[in-house]
Amino acid sequence: MSSLVDSILDKSDVVPETAIEQRKFGMPDRSRSIYSDTLFSQGDEVFIQHQGAQYRLRRTRNGKLILTK
Repeated sequence: MSSLVDSILDKSDVVPETAIEQRKFGMPDRSRSIYSDTLFSQGDEVFIQHQGAQYRLRRTRNGKLILTK
């Protein structure tokens, strides 16, 4: 699973934002975007560990995202 996480966080998948865009939306410098195609490269769901809980992020047939605990 760590190789999947490593590939998701690969710098080639991060969308650079300009300093102007970051200030406009109040975003800190460390924010970044990850393409959903990268997240779902191995299927239509991913599991996210957050503060001791597991969440499921699923992509529907219509292309919508559903996050459940």
